[in-house]
Amino acid sequence: RSTLFPYTTLFRSVKLKIVLENGTEFYGYGFGSNKESINEIVFNTSMVGYQELISDSSYAGQMVVMTYPLIGNYGITDEDYETKFPTIGGLIVKDYNDVPSNFRYTKTLSEVLEEHDIPSIYGVDTRYLTRMVRSEGSQKVLITSADTSKSEAMAKIEQYQYPTDMVQRVSCKKRWFARTPNHKYDIVAIDCGIKYNIIRIMNRKGCNVTIVPYNTSIEEILAFNPQGIFLSNGPGDPQDVTSVIELIKQLRGKVPIFGICLGMQMISLAYGAESYKMRFGHRGGNHPVKDLKTGKIHITSQNHSYAIDAESLKNTGLEITHVNLLDNTTEGIESKADKIFAVQYHPESAPGPQDSVYQLNRSEERRVGKECRS
Repeated sequence: RSTLFPYTTLFRSVKLKIVLENGTEFYGYGFGSNKESINEIVFNTSMVGYQELISDSSYAGQMVVMTYPLIGNYGITDEDYETKFPTIGGLIVKDYNDVPSNFRYTKTLSEVLEEHDIPSIYGVDTRYLTRMVRSEGSQKVLITSADTSKSEAMAKIEQYQYPTDMVQRVSCKKRWFARTPNHKYDIVAIDCGIKYNIIRIMNRKGCNVTIVPYNTSIEEILAFNPQGIFLSNGPGDPQDVTSVIELIKQLRGKVPIFGICLGMQMISLAYGAESYKMRFGHRGGNHPVKDLKTGKIHITSQNHSYAIDAESLKNTGLEITHVNLLDNTTEGIESKADKIFAVQYHPESAPGPQDSVYQLNRSEERRVGKECRS
C-alpha cells in the first residue's frame, strides 16, 4: 500500500495519464478498466452518490471529475443502481478508496468499473482540473497509458467526434413494466435514459408505469390508454433526438405530459424554442432554483450540458416557471393549455436533496385534472 494513498490497493494499479483538448496532461494511477478512451470531460460537485452517478445514463460518454476528494469509501451496493449497468465514460478522482467501510457493499467501485470496461484514474489534482474546466469549458479528454506521447494523444483527440446517438445507446430496446398494488393511474414513460428512482417514486404515488423505447410510435403509446406521459432524462444534445421531438408535437394537448432534464429540453424544442450548449453545465446536488410562482428557493440535484434559451421561449405557448439563481438559466416550463410542464433539474433526488420531490406530486395531480400544488 502507498503512504500517499493509504486506502488504495496499488498492486494492481498502473500509471496512466489524461490529456485534455487544450494540451494539458495530468498523471495518476488507474482503477477500473485500463482501456484507452476519449470522452467529454465534466465535473460533479456532489459529496456522495458516486454509485448513482456512474449508473445515471445522462453521463454516457462523459468522463466525470469528482470535486469531492475521497471516492469509493462505501463501495457499491446491488440495490442502489439507477440503471441496469453503468454507461459513464470514466471517473477522475483525487483519492480512491479500495477498502470500503459499509456492511451493505457487495463490490468495490473499481471491481464494478472493471467489469463494465470503464477506465478511471486517481491521484489527479482535481481542484486544479475543475478550475480549468470551469474557466475554459468542457472539452475532449483522452485517458491513456503514461507512456503515450503527447503528439500521439493530441492527434487522437483531434480526430475524435462526439457521438450523436447517445439516447439510442442507453434507451431500452423493448418495453417493460413497473407495477404497484392497487394502482390509481397508468403512465407511459419514454426512456431516453430513465433513472430507476423516478419509476420507484411513481410507483409509490400509485402509478403503474410502462417504460417504452425512445422511438416508440404514437399509436403504440396511445394504445396503452395512458393518463399521463413522462419524458425522461438522458444524455447528449436534445437536437439529436428528433424522433422524440416529433412525438411530442403529436402528443401535446392529447395527454398530460411531464418532463425531466432532457425531457424539458425536447418539449421546448417541440414548441419552437432553441437550446444551446453551456460552458461546463450543471452537475451536483447544490444548485439553488427559484419557483417563480411561489417565490420559494429549492436546492436541487442537476446533470445537464444543454439549456433552453429564455428569449426563444417567448411566443411559444410555454411559460418559464423556475430559474437557476447561479446563472439565471431556465429550470422549469409550463403550458397550462396543453397540460404540459417540465423541470431541468432532477426532482427524484438520487442522489441529492429532496426539496423538489413535490414536482412528482404535481404530475400526479395533473393526471386527474386538478390545479398544481403551490
